[in-house]
Amino acid sequence: MDSFSVLRKTAVAVIAISVIGGAGATPAMAEQSTTSQDAQTSQGIHVATWKMRVTVKARKIQRAPAPTRTRSKAYAFRLVSRRAWPSTQFQCLDSLWTRESNWNHRAYNAGSGAYGIPQALPGSKMGYVAEDWRFNPQTQIRWGLRYIKGRYGSPCGAWGHFQSHNWY
Repeated sequence: MDSFSVLRKTAVAVIAISVIGGAGATPAMAEQSTTSQDAQTSQGIHVATWKMRVTVKARKIQRAPAPTRTRSKAYAFRLVSRRAWPSTQFQCLDSLWTRESNWNHRAYNAGSGAYGIPQALPGSKMGYVAEDWRFNPQTQIRWGLRYIKGRYGSPCGAWGHFQSHNWY
């Protein structure tokens, strides 16, 4: 029996309970009332059964997508973990890229021309990872981690250089 049949039967039973006797009536009495209306009508009890169509709409729970910044951090954390770097390396990376671009994949420095989350100078350098470097934060993160590993060895190395020179 599908859920709509059960719901319909329950609705009929509830209506019959309220017609038969209110608080003292039971679902069994309601069931009996719907099947033996003629017998009860002859006893002087008026029993009416209303048929109604019950429409139940299933609501999908829609969650708003996480902000780009949160998704970017989660992606970077996965890549840092895959490299077997400890979580302190991600903390350094978070500090570095928060200072550089605040994890904004469309960040642009008009003075230097640096672009994206890692503030690549020029931004077109990220093109060798993928052609979508202008609008894809994942491409920028992959490029940025390759750059950091090749030049500084780790995100904490890049963060240390940034703290002493104000650039990396």
